This record gives sequence, C-alpha cells and structure tokens, in this order.
Amino acid sequence: MLSLRLYNAREQRLADMEREFARQRANDELIKAQLQVHFENVQLIADTTTLPHAMQYLRSRIAEELDLSQLTERLQKGKGKPYTLTSSEKLELWDRLKILSFTQMVVSLWAVTILSLYIKVQVNILGRHLYIDTARGLGSSLLLENVDLIDRDDQQKFLAGADFLANNGLLALISNIQAVVTEVIEGKKLIDLFNTTSFHETVMQILDKFMSVGSLHQWIDYLMSEDSGHSKLGTSSSIDDTVLPNSTNFDQLMVEARTVLSSAEFGKIMGISLKVAVDALVEDMEAQCQSTGASLTSGIPLAKLLSRVMQIVPSLLREASQNQFIQIIWTVPEVELFFTLLYANNLVD
Repeated sequence: MLSLRLYNAREQRLADMEREFARQRANDELIKAQLQVHFENVQLIADTTTLPHAMQYLRSRIAEELDLSQLTERLQKGKGKPYTLTSSEKLELWDRLKILSFTQMVVSLWAVTILSLYIKVQVNILGRHLYIDTARGLGSSLLLENVDLIDRDDQQKFLAGADFLANNGLLALISNIQAVVTEVIEGKKLIDLFNTTSFHETVMQILDKFMSVGSLHQWIDYLMSEDSGHSKLGTSSSIDDTVLPNSTNFDQLMVEARTVLSSAEFGKIMGISLKVAVDALVEDMEAQCQSTGASLTSGIPLAKLLSRVMQIVPSLLREASQNQFIQIIWTVPEVELFFTLLYANNLVD
C-alpha cells in the first residue's frame, strides 16, 4: 500500500509538472503573439506619425536654410535684362548656384536616408522593451532580468529624438557638406558635360569625402546630442552590454541607440543604403531629363543640369509613404536582414 501511495504521489507530481510546463508554454506563445502586436503598433506609429512628422519638419527646415529662390530670381532678371548684371556678377551667381544646388541635393539625400534608418533603429529598441513589459506581466520563462520598464513618456521622448537632426544637427550638416561640395565641383565649368556616370561619380565622391571627415562616428552627432549616451557608452560594443547603473530609462534608450548606430554592421547598412539611394537618384534624374527631350546618358552641360538638380529635391523629401527613395532602401535585402536580426537579437540576453 505504501509503495502504491508513493507511486501515485510521484505520478501526481509528474502530472502537476506537465501541467505547469504546458501553462508556461502557453504563456510564452501568448507573449510572442502579443509581442508581435505590440511591435506592429510601434511600427505603425513610426510609419504613420514619427517618420512623416520628422520628414515634414526636415523638409521645411531644409527649404528654410537652403532657399535658392533669390539666386534663381536674380539670374532670371539678368537674363531678361542683360545690363542689370555684369559678367562677373553673373559668374558669381552661377558659381553660388552650382555649389548650393548640389549641397541642397546631397543634404536632402543623406538626411532622408540616415533619418529613415535611425527611426527603424528606434522602433526595434522600443520593441525589445515592449517585449520585457509583456513578458513580466505574464510571468514568462523568457523574461529578461535587471531591465527597467520604459514608460509611455520616455517612449514618446525617445521617438521625438528623430527631430534632433532638423532642430540641432542640420546647420552643421549643411556647412560640412557644402565644404565638401565646394572642394569637389568648384573647378567644374558650366559648359562641362555631365552624363549618368560622371553625375553618379560626383555624388558618390561628395558622400564618401563627407563621411570620411572627422572621427569614424562623428556623423552620429547630427542625429543625437553629443552627450546622449556617448559618455555612458564606454567600450560597449553590443546592445546586450548597455544596461547601465545610475541612468534613467530615457538615457538607457539613447545609449542603446548609439550602440547600434556605432556598430560595424550598421555602418555597412548605411553605406549600402546611400549607394542604393544614389542609384535611384541617377535613374530619377535621367527620367526627368528624358521628359524634357534631353539625355543624361549622352551628357548635358552643367548649367542645364543645375535646374534638374534643384527639381529633384522635392522628390527626395516627399512624405515617407510616397517617397520612392525610402521605399527602395527599406526593401534592400541586406537592410531587411539587418533589422530582422537586430529585432531577433533584442529578444535574447
């Protein structure tokens, strides 16, 4: 009888354990499903609110800081009234227009590309913390320890950081890109022919020179305050190593963002994305030329190219849902894989 009772007690314990394991598995499956819902909600906010707002604000700020209308108006008046401008004045105006139109285009291209990637990074980081929130609420075995929950105010403040570029980083970005543009195209004459190859090479040369100026990750300071996570980051090279003592939840988010942006993997994705954006730019420019009976493939004078350069900027800064450059970047296989892996890595300790 004793052995039977022991046997029954053992069987009961096994049955209880199996029920507990089944309950835990059900909890974990529920968490995964709720996690996907949470993440899609954050993604929806980013796509419908954060990125469109950031793009609209960026567009207005670039138009404000790089307004070329006075230059073009003076040149138009000089064309209609030949004696209103001297030859040297005309040449000076054309030279300024040459530098500033390329500056406006490259600033827009770089800003749109990097800002769209940065907002994707923000969404992935918030996805991790939403996972932790959901897992704690349901008592998951997948729970990550020692990580504070991020409240809604900190989430919104973190996403609002997407406006830092337009608010704080834009003037330095314009100044530094303009310096590189001047170096690259100052010696080019208005009668010089540009074709698809030389135009592509010129834009890539400007971007490559700009990205090589200063320290390796200096470009991050256009997107984030220099002290946002920078002094706290230390030698950390992984998002899993960035749980810091004595820091606020918002600080933690910023440190994690800087960690991702500083990674070699993100550097590769940024380079690929800029190259893809330039390829799309050249294709768009060629289509624009063909619509007016010209051919960038055969070559057009720089003087005529400048008007096309200025006309391409609105399409670069178009709203995200209608912006072909952003859509093309987000569908590049390497970019999709990077964010898939980043999201997956955010879910494991």
